[in-house]
Amino acid sequence: MKALLTIVLAAGEGTRMKSATPKVLHKVGGLPMLGHVIKACNDAGADRKAVVIGPGHEQSHSFIEQLDPAIGVVVQEDRLGTGHATKLARENWAGFDGYVFVLFADNPMIQAQTIKNATAVLDEGADLVVVGYKPASPFGLGRLLMDEDQLTAIREEKDATDEERKIGFCNSGIMGFRVSCLNAVIDQIGSDNAQQEFYLTDAVEIARQQGLTVKTSTSPEDEVLGVNDRRQLSLAEQTFQNRMRNAAMVQGVTLTAPETVFFAHDTIVENDVVIEPNVVFGPGVTVKTGASIFAFSHLEGATVGEGAQIGPYARLRPGAEMGKGSKAGNFVEIKKASIGDGAKINHLSYIGDAEIGAKTNVGAGTITCNYDGKLKYKTTIGENAFIGSNSALVAPVNIADGAYVASGSVVTHNVETDELAIGRAKQINKAGYAARIRARWTAKKD
Repeated sequence: MKALLTIVLAAGEGTRMKSATPKVLHKVGGLPMLGHVIKACNDAGADRKAVVIGPGHEQSHSFIEQLDPAIGVVVQEDRLGTGHATKLARENWAGFDGYVFVLFADNPMIQAQTIKNATAVLDEGADLVVVGYKPASPFGLGRLLMDEDQLTAIREEKDATDEERKIGFCNSGIMGFRVSCLNAVIDQIGSDNAQQEFYLTDAVEIARQQGLTVKTSTSPEDEVLGVNDRRQLSLAEQTFQNRMRNAAMVQGVTLTAPETVFFAHDTIVENDVVIEPNVVFGPGVTVKTGASIFAFSHLEGATVGEGAQIGPYARLRPGAEMGKGSKAGNFVEIKKASIGDGAKINHLSYIGDAEIGAKTNVGAGTITCNYDGKLKYKTTIGENAFIGSNSALVAPVNIADGAYVASGSVVTHNVETDELAIGRAKQINKAGYAARIRARWTAKKD
């Protein structure tokens, strides 16, 4: 297999997004659109990658560096079209022997298999391959004009004849070249058009004039639809979520109401997991075999162990690690905390910056007081401990194995193994006071 270089064009302003954020950094499934395209390139086996961005796109440059510092970044100062943008990336294919693919960062749903299918066409001898698709409605799209299995030209809607407009095979914009072909045609692309821009699509006719072989491959429509505004962004999100839901169910995950469950780009859910309605997964979540995620729960940056139970109405924040068979029940929030195997936090609690041992029970209304207004502190609870309801554990504090904290306690000192901690005011009962209070209320009312 030839080496593969992918060039992703990400220079568009995307003014219809009406946002200070560059269009290609708007997210689908929690990952910027540009990240989705680069992931597809990686999955397709790209040996090199380059991205063409616009001037002033520091956010895009920063994202690319964080994603992979090896990606070449090219700035297109003047917006002179796709051919111009590709030509600017020439240094990335200098001395390269293989295939060069040009893709667009606002096609976030492109899949690696589509790139591989196009690569196979080059393997079979084509010099240039254009990825086409058959949309439900081709109106307004560039048509692919074929002569048997050869592509002769790409005709834009406004330039097409009535017969050509009847063609349902349309241009996705994705093109793949043998590097020898790209070198031969790139400097021949001119700007003799109304916009005075250099269009990469002109490479098709130029290649044909040079006697080179130009063919096509086919992509599903939902992979190549572009995103130019928030409505199209929502359609991309819908497409992404449906893919994730279907993949999860095929892999043995039960979704009782699939259309209400939302995944992130990196969500991992193993088989025999049950997910109830209205569950949202943010980035960085792994759910192990046999776990249950009950309705209206929100998870982000968390790991859920085998057979664990989360929710309903639970929130797992980054750093939450739920052990095997553990529980976080209704209105429980867990952040940066390790919950041991079989430990239970069943209701109305906040556990942050903590470590809780196996089989410990945390009663309703318990909170770890982990923040003093400036710094965070850790609470450590051992195994088989019992924390009574409505307790406040003021960190830093250690509660040892088998310890018992009485309900309503404010714990400010360590509790040793098998000790009982009672940290609450002494109860005083005053005979007759309830009647006197009621009489006083009545007098004031009268």
